[in-house]
Amino acid sequence: MPPRAILALFGLASLAACGRGEGDLGGDAGVVRFAVLSPEPPAALQRAWGPVIADMDAATSLTVRPVFTDDAGSLAKGFRDRRYDIGLLTNQAALEVERRGGAEVFARTTEVGGGEGYYSVLIVAAKSRLTLDRVMKCDRTLTLGMGAPLSTAGALAPETYLFAPRGRSPTQCFKAVRRASPHANLLAVASGQLDVATDNSTALDSDRRKGRWEAGQVRVIWRSPILPEYPVVWRRDLDPAVKEKLRQFLLTYGQGDQPEAGAARARLARLELGVFEPADDSHLLPAKEMEATRAWLQARASGDKRKEDIARRALNAVTAQRQALEARTGAPAAAQ
Repeated sequence: MPPRAILALFGLASLAACGRGEGDLGGDAGVVRFAVLSPEPPAALQRAWGPVIADMDAATSLTVRPVFTDDAGSLAKGFRDRRYDIGLLTNQAALEVERRGGAEVFARTTEVGGGEGYYSVLIVAAKSRLTLDRVMKCDRTLTLGMGAPLSTAGALAPETYLFAPRGRSPTQCFKAVRRASPHANLLAVASGQLDVATDNSTALDSDRRKGRWEAGQVRVIWRSPILPEYPVVWRRDLDPAVKEKLRQFLLTYGQGDQPEAGAARARLARLELGVFEPADDSHLLPAKEMEATRAWLQARASGDKRKEDIARRALNAVTAQRQALEARTGAPAAAQ
């Protein structure tokens, strides 16, 4: 799920958490604290989430109390201190919560229409003669737009799947690297302010469907392997009865051929979300591999051979885990 779907969930959080601080979250029987990570202010999505909240409350007999935060660093402590029970997070944030917050993955989002994931893409101006081979000459004559350092599609995936296999990093290849939001980078490429930029396939497809002029002024020259949708985590020590209610709601909501299921899917689609699917901690293997790739690139750039060897061994270990999972299941790790 790309960032705009997280923004949709931010609307859910704002609707339920307006006027309520973190100090009001503790310990009420039948109340589930739902942490939603978003870097943006609430958008005009609150009304669309009203029926979803009502459905969740009615189906589970729980009071789901979403709370929004833009501080990924606080999530692990929040789960560890039992201020959060369940969360819809980015993969990188979920990795920290799984390591330090006593949480585990139990579900994941999907694309509208049932897609298993999305892609990081590299875009250039539609009229540009730039090719991937030309870009990867790394002669420091071009400018690149990327996402924030922990953005999966905007930074980590290109580093892992494009630059690292060639023994390069973006800073080695380009005259200048500018970090901005996906849409800002799209505008910059379309208007000729940047030569190349990262984007994600879902956001780009959505912009094209909406007829935005800038989306028609770029073309894709590289696409990553499939990237994992965002995970849903819960505290490992959450009451098993509560876990089962949450699991049943999320994994059945919008599923099936009944009119009610179609209506639920339509509500999710308005928020650019597909149905939820089961998952476990193996969902985080691609995120671990991207994290290990960045550590290796940083160690390599440091010139410390010992650090580079340690980082390379750590990366190889994670890659072997991912490959073993894919061999066992016959599916990409991002679609687990």
